[in-house]
Amino acid sequence: MAVRKLILITIVLTNLIIVSFGIIFTPQWFWLLIIPFPLMIIAFYNSFQTNHAILRNFPLVGYFRYFFESIRPELRQYFWESDTDGRPFNRRQRSIVYQRSKNERETVAFGMQTDPQAVGNEWVAHSIFPCHIENHDLRTTVGNASCSQPYSLSVFNISAMSYGALSKTAITALNKGAALQNFAHNTGEGGISNYHISGGDLIWQIGTGYFGCRNEMGYFDPDLFTEKANRPYVKMIELKISQGAKPGHGGILPAAKNTPEVAAIRHVVPGTDVMSPPAHSAFRNPIEMMEFIQQLRDLSNGKPVGFKICIGDKPEFMEICRAMQTTQIFPDFISIDGSEGGTGAAPLEFTDNLGMPLYDALTFVTTTLIKYGLKKHIKIIASSRIVTGFDLLKVIALGADACYSARGMMFALGCIQALKCNEDVCPVGVATQQPHLYKGLDVEDKYVRVAQFHRNTLRATVEIMEACGFRTLDDVTADKFFRKVDSIQTLSFQDIYFKETGRLIKKENSFAKEEFLD
Repeated sequence: MAVRKLILITIVLTNLIIVSFGIIFTPQWFWLLIIPFPLMIIAFYNSFQTNHAILRNFPLVGYFRYFFESIRPELRQYFWESDTDGRPFNRRQRSIVYQRSKNERETVAFGMQTDPQAVGNEWVAHSIFPCHIENHDLRTTVGNASCSQPYSLSVFNISAMSYGALSKTAITALNKGAALQNFAHNTGEGGISNYHISGGDLIWQIGTGYFGCRNEMGYFDPDLFTEKANRPYVKMIELKISQGAKPGHGGILPAAKNTPEVAAIRHVVPGTDVMSPPAHSAFRNPIEMMEFIQQLRDLSNGKPVGFKICIGDKPEFMEICRAMQTTQIFPDFISIDGSEGGTGAAPLEFTDNLGMPLYDALTFVTTTLIKYGLKKHIKIIASSRIVTGFDLLKVIALGADACYSARGMMFALGCIQALKCNEDVCPVGVATQQPHLYKGLDVEDKYVRVAQFHRNTLRATVEIMEACGFRTLDDVTADKFFRKVDSIQTLSFQDIYFKETGRLIKKENSFAKEEFLD
């Protein structure tokens, strides 16, 4: 109270002195009121308002708190954050994407910056007999016996990001980059826009809102789906059950991003918050889910159909596996999203406290599919914080056949991790619908960077494989990867994730023989 009184008395006296000088000497003194008079009004207002305690107690100085709070993320990122501190991606991770996307020097000098004895440090065992791999285009074929149009999928692809969450220039650049380097672009649940059809292969994601294939009531429309699923650039269909950043919640498109164009693509009302339902209306249990997958396969004339899931309750996934056995309907692939996955907008508790982390989920799904005799029918795609060749090989070692990258591809577009995705003010034009921002993203420059990031990441992946003696992806096994688990002990991924089930043996082109050996 004393501080507030002192500030008010000081500013009132200042104004009175200026007014007195203006009356006694010359009216020109009144010009000096241009600053202290508005400050007096603000100070009096803040002294009596009840919404902000800081401004009530410190009517003027309190604004400094709000100013510095507003620029705190930038100050931390540019001045105080070390190369290995940033979250969700540190500066070294962001820098390697920038360098590879620009074809710049990506080597580092003087040695490792991380502590090799720190808990959580990971490494892979190299071989004293390195090999040579001629083909750097690492791929896997997706499509089981029920699929009449199998697809040769790159092991590194663009993860699900909808038009609406991302700008038209960002989506166009991603798709053209995918076309240039021949890898796949997941549409996200927002549907297929005109910006998705710039030559790249599409994985069309169908979410709980059925955007792009819904009727006026919001239910699945088979006719709309059939028309779009049979377009030649749609190579695979992904049924979204849940995603890592907000499992069990459904997608969120803020009203600011829901422009008339976005609304027309999604068949929703423009200018409103678009909340996808938490669950699908087209099926209510695992058996019906398998029947719906078969319906999507039939309507798309045999294209690969799978589903995306963030693992939560383990018995529920086991029920899905039993449904596959009962119906003899096998998805062509399953996309596993870890709880550390990214999103444009999600409630804090869902982002931080729901869902299983990727490595645990991936090994659980792999072992469960093999236990039920299903892995020979199904490819696994992993997603969550995959930006380097080492990241890619780790998930391959744990059972994945391919992977997605979302935020890595955004970095290739120029994302600076401003953490403004949900505010429609992305400073580099990636996650915004504001023309003055997304026009700053030059498609002709950025699509080349996306392609170069993909190519250079696969090159780095192959270089690691060569150093470790992995001639094929089937040679990439969990017993070659290690993690420091406490101050003394280092364990292999095999001992951490497969200790109770035995060793995962992967044999090239022979998934039917894939088994666990004690």
